[in-house]
Amino acid sequence: SLYTDLGRYAEAEPLYRRILTIRQSALGQDHPDVAAALDALAELYRKQGKFALAEPLYKQSLAIKEKALGAENPGLVPTLNEAALFYQAQGKYADAEPLYRRALTINEKTFGPNDPELAKSLNSLAELCRKESKFGEAESLYKRALAIGEKSYGANHPEVASLLENYAVLLHQMGREQEAAPLEARARAIRSNGSGN
Repeated sequence: SLYTDLGRYAEAEPLYRRILTIRQSALGQDHPDVAAALDALAELYRKQGKFALAEPLYKQSLAIKEKALGAENPGLVPTLNEAALFYQAQGKYADAEPLYRRALTINEKTFGPNDPELAKSLNSLAELCRKESKFGEAESLYKRALAIGEKSYGANHPEVASLLENYAVLLHQMGREQEAAPLEARARAIRSNGSGN
């Protein structure tokens, strides 16, 4: 992880491969810890733009987790989100969308309608909808994420600032600059205050 964080991918790859091999030998092919190693290696490849190498690893990890944990376990959400982000980075929005929607459904069932994890899932799906020019749905998702974020974190939290900024980008894209401006100003104020209530 240190090598990955430093952008030293060539040094990180053999270590990730070794971890994967050790876990497969010690735990078997279908263990959740093997899935975690697959996720890490897939993420490394995604960061390098090696999409053809990353995709089968995400799929294999998800299959292992579904088998071990069940199809609606919250342990699937990180892999669903990473795989969705992987597709989104390539402009494959049709592949990303069902993964984000599934993560959202799992989070809502698991944590309830007002949990901060749900706000993150809503934001991810809203970002994708914005990129797909599904502006009405994106706006609805941003509003819901913002309401949950303000309730969960407080009105002046950095997470709320991020949600405000993302929503403002959508409003600009829709030509609604006058509505975007106060959201941007509020986000700047939160960031300049360094609040985190």
